[in-house]
Amino acid sequence: MKQSILLEGAKFQITIRRLCQQLIENHGDFSKAVLIGIQPRGTYLAKRIQKEIKAMTGYDVQLGVLDITFYRDDFRMKGAAPILANSTQIDFIVDEKNVILIDDVLWTGRTIRSAMDAMQAFGRPGQMELLVLVDRRFSRQIPIQPDYIGIQVDSIDSQRVIVSWEEVDDEDSIVLVTEKE
Repeated sequence: MKQSILLEGAKFQITIRRLCQQLIENHGDFSKAVLIGIQPRGTYLAKRIQKEIKAMTGYDVQLGVLDITFYRDDFRMKGAAPILANSTQIDFIVDEKNVILIDDVLWTGRTIRSAMDAMQAFGRPGQMELLVLVDRRFSRQIPIQPDYIGIQVDSIDSQRVIVSWEEVDDEDSIVLVTEKE
């Protein structure tokens, strides 16, 4: 197995700051914007972004976490492994808000489609945007593109992108894993 480090340490944090700068430029005081982290791994990025925006601007952006388990298109497939649901915590109204969906890796687009379906239970956003730390281009099965991208990775389907978070993995890094033939 071959591993290539795509991002780690200070560059990882700089990438998150750059994403926050873009959000600040587009959303000003965030009075009409909310952050929604997609369970499980998008929540770490969403919390980091909320914290960084507060440090940079003083604005305390509303943050929610969204579980998409029961909205996945493979939820009831025969032979699929049992799926454990996470929790959803959205304690605010999303009607007419600019919802910024946040996930760590965008690959096929199916997770984001499921998140958009799940958001309908919480109202009708005025606008939805997508922020991802890693955009795995060229593997889309659904025509979804991010508005904010940390890094883009050209990878093949047999490769994996692993994002590690200090909070749970003891380090911040993004690694591309290739199985040797």
